[in-house]
Amino acid sequence: MKKFQWFNEPDQWEMINDSSLSMFVTPYTDYWRKAHYGFTVDDGPFCYLNVGGEFEANVKITGEYQSRFDQMGLMVRKDEKNWVKTGVEFVDGIINLSAVVTRKKSDWSVVALPENPKSIWLKLKRIGDAIEIMYSLDNQDFTMMRLAYFPKNTPVMVGLTAASPDGDGFKALFEDFEVIHLPDSERKKWLKNNME
Repeated sequence: MKKFQWFNEPDQWEMINDSSLSMFVTPYTDYWRKAHYGFTVDDGPFCYLNVGGEFEANVKITGEYQSRFDQMGLMVRKDEKNWVKTGVEFVDGIINLSAVVTRKKSDWSVVALPENPKSIWLKLKRIGDAIEIMYSLDNQDFTMMRLAYFPKNTPVMVGLTAASPDGDGFKALFEDFEVIHLPDSERKKWLKNNME
C-alpha cells in the first residue's frame, strides 16, 4: 500500500487488503469549481495512485448514504482546475449516477436509477484526450455514462474519493480497486470502435 497517497486524509479509514478501502467520509466536504453555484471547494477525501499513460480503473462501491449529496466513486485529477469524479450521489433518497468534469469550471451530469442498488461497479478508461465512464449493477454488463475531454500526455492522480457536502459523513466501502495500463492494441481497438 506504499504507493497510495492521501489528499484530504479522513480521520477514520482502513485498508482492508491491497485493493479495498473503508472510510468514514469527512463531514461537510465536496469538490466543485465555480460554475452555477459560484463557489470553489476542494476538500473531500481522495486516496490515489500517481499514474501515467493510458489506463483503465475499476472499483466496486457500497455506501451507507445518509444525507443529500453524499457521494463516492472514482477520481482522475491533474490539478485543482482539471479533474473528473464519477460515481454515486444520493439525492432525496435516490441513488444517482453522477459525473463532474472540471476544466477551470465544473459541470455536472446525473442519472437517477430506478431502484437503489446495494453496490455499483465503476469502470473508467483514459485513452488519448478522452475519459470514458461506465457503470454496472452486476459487474457483467457495463453501460457508458459519459465521454469527456481530458488533457492527454500528462501524469494524473487516480483513485477513490468521497464527500458529504450537506451531512455528518457516512461509511464508504471501496472494493477490488485496480488500475490497469492499456496496451497499444487496446487503444487502437477503442479508437476503431469509437471513431467509426
